[in-house]
Amino acid sequence: MIIQKYGGTSLATTEKMHAIAKRIKNRKKTGEKLIIVVSAMGKTTTDLLTLANQAVKDPNGRDVDMLLATGEQVSSALLSMILNANGVKTVALNAYQAGIKTEGLFNKNKIKDINLTRINKHLANDETIVITGFQGVTAEGDVATLGRGGSDTSAVALAAKLSGLCEIYTDVDGIYSADPRRIKDARKLSAISYEEMSELAYLGAKVMEPRAVEIAQKFKVPVYVSDAHSEQKGTWIKEDDTMLESRSITGLSVMEDIVMITINNIETPDKEIADLFIRLADEDVNIDMISQSMNEVTGANVSFTCRDDDLKTVRKVLEQMRHDYPLFKVSEDTDVTKVSVVGLGMRSQSGVAAKLFRLFASHRIAFKQVTTSEISISYALSSRSVDKAVQLIAEAFELKEAANATL
Repeated sequence: MIIQKYGGTSLATTEKMHAIAKRIKNRKKTGEKLIIVVSAMGKTTTDLLTLANQAVKDPNGRDVDMLLATGEQVSSALLSMILNANGVKTVALNAYQAGIKTEGLFNKNKIKDINLTRINKHLANDETIVITGFQGVTAEGDVATLGRGGSDTSAVALAAKLSGLCEIYTDVDGIYSADPRRIKDARKLSAISYEEMSELAYLGAKVMEPRAVEIAQKFKVPVYVSDAHSEQKGTWIKEDDTMLESRSITGLSVMEDIVMITINNIETPDKEIADLFIRLADEDVNIDMISQSMNEVTGANVSFTCRDDDLKTVRKVLEQMRHDYPLFKVSEDTDVTKVSVVGLGMRSQSGVAAKLFRLFASHRIAFKQVTTSEISISYALSSRSVDKAVQLIAEAFELKEAANATL
């Protein structure tokens, strides 16, 4: 059982769809059972969001999801037509027809379960199924979307439910030690552990959606990432084993489109900060870096980062809190980019943090915040420092292909 997911760039035109249909037809000849999960064509989702915001100032989430869900339906219907015309018996299903049940907030729903009744019926008839990614249906029967990168989640969840393999086809031919658009000679990885990929995804690597990696790790779903229009070997995401390279740093990620919020004049930190983050969690705002300090004169202050598409919600929460905490002074810093390094080797190899701090100090790169985990270190930098920092880190930790020959 193979679940293939095709991203929007690989489906951008009907010509590209014909090329993908040929690829699927060839795989079908090997006797594999295939389920195809599709994203919306090209930049359709972005265009639909722009249309929604042109229509009204603040569209409600339910209506936005109704609109966005149409993008994947177009892709699934067109690809199904092309496959059928090429002799591949195919059926297109939307999320409701495929039994994908979700829950949570609109625009950020999460998959709760998948009813396989109809999927199994079509598989028994030896039909290739083309399913809309990025979406599901709530208990109330509403169409809801899964948030950015949600088609990855759809595909991995189906693979978990069907005990199959998952193949993610996109516009890159695998997972690299760093974004090749930033580091020209970044190394392509033959394999990466679930844990490292999950960390990189949460820290900004756009090749996989974080929740998709979480599901893959939980249910031990092997995931293969490659280019939809190339035969080059891609990258496996799997359990950590002896085949994975034992470097201190496996990869580097950059997260843009974030904002740092600072709140000063917090009189009772234990109560007020807890209240703040509880309210943000209730609104499903994903908080990232957090730092707190005390001042004898002005009280405590706390800074945190979040995605800029959550800024409207954060502002709403803080405005509500002003009624209870009128002394709050809030500032926003939009000149923030997060640069992170990730590697399982950090657990056993000391000195990574020292090397990074020394590197930044010697090249006068200032940072606004720093956070760590067992296998990652992240710095919040001014955007103008990012390119320099990334190049220095890539050189220092041998993340470029050219360095491979010296190992």
